[in-house]
Amino acid sequence: MLMDAAGYRESLRAYQPRVFVGGQRVESVADEKLLLPGINGIGVTYDLAHDEAYRPIMTAVQGSSGKTVNRMLHIDASSSDLLGKLEAVRLVCKISGCAQRYLTHDAFNGILQATIRADANHGTDYTQRFLAYMHRIQDEDLTCGVAMTDAKGDRSLRPGMQANRDSYVHIKERRPDGIVIRGTKAIVTGAPYLHEFLVMPCRTHAKGDEDFALCCAVPCDAEGITIVARPAGRPGDPAAKFSAKYGQSTGAVMFDDVFVPWDRVFMAGETEEAGYLTTSYATHHRHSCIAARAGFGDLLIGAGALIVEANGLDADRHSHVREQLVELITITESFFACGVAASVYCSKDASGVAMPDAVFANIGKLLLATKIYDMHRIAHYVSGGLIVALPAPDEDHNPETAASLAAVLTGRPDIPYEQRAEVARFIEDLTVSKEAGWYSVISLHGGGSPEAMKREIWRNYPLMEKVALVESLLDRGVLADGSRVSKQPGRCCVTGCEVPERVTTQEAAE
Repeated sequence: MLMDAAGYRESLRAYQPRVFVGGQRVESVADEKLLLPGINGIGVTYDLAHDEAYRPIMTAVQGSSGKTVNRMLHIDASSSDLLGKLEAVRLVCKISGCAQRYLTHDAFNGILQATIRADANHGTDYTQRFLAYMHRIQDEDLTCGVAMTDAKGDRSLRPGMQANRDSYVHIKERRPDGIVIRGTKAIVTGAPYLHEFLVMPCRTHAKGDEDFALCCAVPCDAEGITIVARPAGRPGDPAAKFSAKYGQSTGAVMFDDVFVPWDRVFMAGETEEAGYLTTSYATHHRHSCIAARAGFGDLLIGAGALIVEANGLDADRHSHVREQLVELITITESFFACGVAASVYCSKDASGVAMPDAVFANIGKLLLATKIYDMHRIAHYVSGGLIVALPAPDEDHNPETAASLAAVLTGRPDIPYEQRAEVARFIEDLTVSKEAGWYSVISLHGGGSPEAMKREIWRNYPLMEKVALVESLLDRGVLADGSRVSKQPGRCCVTGCEVPERVTTQEAAE
């Protein structure tokens, strides 16, 4: 069953989560105005699946069931699937700013890979449990949130060494019928208006961390869960030309002795496989983030072209604005191209999941994480100072000032002041407002910090191939004085430094 946006919103009424926004208890998530922009954003993923023009992109056939499911819930089995996911996420984000629901997709793919590996190594039955759960979510067309980022406590200490164990979600008790979990996940996208939480590890683990190597599924209203969230977007703000309609809430989710039956537990103490889940999910998620920010770039490109026109300039004749718009286009399409390359050069492991190329996925995410600030700068440049100097929307209806403002703040005579003001406020909303700052931060840190991406690029890049290439041109390491340097495997022939070899997903599985 594929729900539409109205059905999704109505489905939230079947749950009674304990949610606080702005210090107040939310009685009905579906009716809370402070959360409506976030509900609208996820609703886009539902409605587009019913649109004849977009159905081929927004739906896919699940290989393990043969059923048609929403693309946001699908397991990728090929390069075509990965490309389809990229297009779907970009499509949703050029409408809503952030798809939010693609985290379910990324988690499903990572969990399936990790459970198959855990079963092979430990004789568990996690995969059977997970597939049964996943098929139910797909059949009911639900939305899951990824509860991954722990509060972390003292970041110099591993989870098992923390003075306050609750800074990481962990297994408190193992029972014959399930486990009891405690702790806090600090950043959960869309937390108030989800159906289920996928509790996942946020880092690699070592001996002593077994209770923290955890993956399970919990309904949003399970006893013992409290969600403390921020409003989604800027609901009710007349100046918020975008984020009054579409936005995203994030929340801290506290698990206070929450019981989870075994059929919802997909990992419980397997430290090595839990670490693999963290990194595999990160690759899937960074690949999706590329498409998400490309959709955001589409919004800035369109708004930039409109404001240039409203200001009375012509990009064909005025090279300074043309160059800026070309730079914005280049930034957006360059990191999206990394997503395409990651899809084309994908690999498969024993799970059959198509894994985006880790180097291209991480380069694309690193580019967007740092270039988001340049994207804002370019939008500011082409728009002029009007985006921060424009009077508040209330003045548009003030009989004592409206006519005078309209007369002097009109650019081209054939473009009304109202149109110019609207696009200026649209750019302000996306690049200057508090919501804009929030978009910048999630672009920088969402899916991991830039440092995490740099580590993955270094770990996966085929540096030894480049070293071997140059060695062959230098006669296998002959130095200028004629002496020859012996080379140990994995070390540079001249410096002796360790250099990483590229490890594919298939090789890692073997």
